[in-house]
Amino acid sequence: MSKTTKSLLWLALAVLAAAVLLVPRLRSGGEAAGPGAGAPLEPLEVEVLAVAPHRIVERFSTIGTIQADERVEIRSEISGILKRVLFAEGSRVASGQSLVEIDDVELAAERDRALHRVELARLREARQQDLLAQGLTSQEDYDLALSQLNVLAAELRLAEAQLAKTRIRAPFPGVIGLRAVSPGASITPQTPIATLQKLDPVKVEFSVPENYAGQIRPGDVVAFRVRGSAGDYEGSVYAVEPNVDRETRSLRVRARCPNPQGELLPGAFADVELEINVIEDALTVPALAVIPELGSKKVFVVEEGRAVPRLVETGVRTETEVEITHGLEVADRVIVSAIQRLNSGLPVRERIRPVEGGEGGGSGSEVTP
Repeated sequence: MSKTTKSLLWLALAVLAAAVLLVPRLRSGGEAAGPGAGAPLEPLEVEVLAVAPHRIVERFSTIGTIQADERVEIRSEISGILKRVLFAEGSRVASGQSLVEIDDVELAAERDRALHRVELARLREARQQDLLAQGLTSQEDYDLALSQLNVLAAELRLAEAQLAKTRIRAPFPGVIGLRAVSPGASITPQTPIATLQKLDPVKVEFSVPENYAGQIRPGDVVAFRVRGSAGDYEGSVYAVEPNVDRETRSLRVRARCPNPQGELLPGAFADVELEINVIEDALTVPALAVIPELGSKKVFVVEEGRAVPRLVETGVRTETEVEITHGLEVADRVIVSAIQRLNSGLPVRERIRPVEGGEGGGSGSEVTP
């Protein structure tokens, strides 16, 4: 027998053996399929959200610092010996209230000397005026007397101004802190005496990224909490820095908040939340219902009892919801459960979930830098 004949014989035997093994499997498979092999799929029970418009708020969260509405370090404009301290540490003071007195003996004497010189110069000027009217003196002599009077009057005002500086007054109402000097101490304009702060209202300063610069305006409401306090506070933006910081690429913002009880103290950290965008009629779906794909996003909606994919575009995102800006209409029924088991055309049995919050309800989006 030739080599070719042997090869053909072995190939025929292999085909026959495969056929013998395959026939029982095909027969058993056909029996298992039985008459119900073409039966329809059982509908998948899913929870469905009927889309409805409602209010959604985009919020920005950041860290701020409490500041006094006004703050000044009390110092003396002149050097001298501190004579009296007229305030109690940590007390409230009124605008214009005397805080400290500096020894004024020398300045008072200078003021008195200047006053006497002015009186003498005024008499001399009056006599020269009478003589000029009678033609007994020249205009030049009268002008000289008048000039001397004016110079001495200016010196008197200077002496009075220096004397007034020996009594330091509060420039605005507020709370004065701890004093750093005692009566009898020698002080100069560089010597700090105490700090005065206006604490009602207080300022809240914080920064926002530059991409929000166009969305923050005076009058915007700011909500914040102070660490260590359970209270919620609310203020209003009154000023926005007109330039972006080059290093942090952020914008400084300040708001004011009433503080009648003095609970808010300057220097405290504040957890700030600012509304930067409000959409009154937003269409939203639960975040889990949005399926990301390469370059797009989709949701499944129910149409004629089947799951149908729908490409969508999204906007504001909250912790639980996503705004749909394109791809859905009011009353569309979006599938919000069994997302991983869905495919196009799958029969479903729906169970309606009501819109959380309903129309006019609110939800928030927190954006943290």
